[in-house]
Amino acid sequence: MKFWKTAFEACLSGCWYIGSAVQRSSSRLVQPANYGVIQLCLLAVVIWNATGLGASGADPVVSTIVGDGTSQPLRLEGPATGVACAQPFGLTTGPDGALYVCEVGSHVIRRVDLVTGQSRVVAGIGVAGYSGDGGLATAAMLNEPYEIRFDAGGNLLFVEMQNHVVRRVDSGTGVISTVAGCGEPGFSGDGGAAVSAHLRQPHSITLDAEGLLYICDIGNHRIRRVNLKSGLIETFAGTGEKQGTPDGASLKGTPLNGPRAMDFDGQHTLYLALREGNSLFRIDLRTQTLQHLAGTGKSGYSGDGGPAKTALLSGPKGVAVSRNGDVYFADTESHTVRVYRASDRTVQTVIGDGVRGNGPDGAAASCRLDRPHGVYLDPSGRLFVGDSNNHRVRVLQTSAEPTP
Repeated sequence: MKFWKTAFEACLSGCWYIGSAVQRSSSRLVQPANYGVIQLCLLAVVIWNATGLGASGADPVVSTIVGDGTSQPLRLEGPATGVACAQPFGLTTGPDGALYVCEVGSHVIRRVDLVTGQSRVVAGIGVAGYSGDGGLATAAMLNEPYEIRFDAGGNLLFVEMQNHVVRRVDSGTGVISTVAGCGEPGFSGDGGAAVSAHLRQPHSITLDAEGLLYICDIGNHRIRRVNLKSGLIETFAGTGEKQGTPDGASLKGTPLNGPRAMDFDGQHTLYLALREGNSLFRIDLRTQTLQHLAGTGKSGYSGDGGPAKTALLSGPKGVAVSRNGDVYFADTESHTVRVYRASDRTVQTVIGDGVRGNGPDGAAASCRLDRPHGVYLDPSGRLFVGDSNNHRVRVLQTSAEPTP
């Protein structure tokens, strides 16, 4: 695509030169040698149009796929764009190809069939609480599910911020259980059973290639790690202190200021957003070190196109990494979705303009958001966004390849 755009621009320059020459001397005929340039111009125009490079529709376009813009009443099933979707946060696609959405405001998990557009609730009854373990997830009470993932066995895992737990829905039986947290806020339990441990307002989860579960225990300024086979929990990173994180520092003994969201690249790297720290970091699981990617630590919205480390971020929440190392993130307080470009280490805005609003759907640059929280990049390069205060899930088609 880049080649043809360059060719087209070159041909335009050539045609402009020929046209100018004809204007300068109407008695001079275009020499036969120039016919080739004209033919190349015509060919470039055909390819420009055929590939969509010259069409206005070539600009990135955002559309709503879940939610009618309201937060109530809760509908257990129905067309995805015709149901209330109360404060969508974390989201992902499952082994079945469907989209799964955490609805924080209605305390449920919703499944959306991306082929038929139909949706149904698969966990929660729409009432805040903590009950139902050992029974069907559709009869359980949840309390603000924030983030959602699937393990290698197709089991659904999600974190409940206000219950201070991580729960699991069995892929075969639909039965719900708790895998981490005792249901009360605090900090305890390292080295023991995860279900007896105290967490404090956990916000995000992810799994690595070995199936280990990582939890952003944001209220404790730590990342906790659970071995799902043994059921044991430990502190993976963070000291509990609200202090800055030095670039290149070892995980051990280094503070994390508000670890909010994580994603795994499928190999050996975790990507981390620090909410209070207003920055993005990469965690190398081989060397056990932290590398600073973006953000100065101060809150703001600036720096697009420049060095990512000098850009101002505004309470980043939700991250999604692509195969080439680009990191998409919800820059919540600036009401945008931005991306860290690994190739040149810059930051760019991909949706929104920094002003709170509600769309409209269409050109990504003019589609305003209202405190987006979740982002997810699916296998086809579609970027799903939980546009939380607009009670919608929006989608943007990108050129990115997601992680394996």
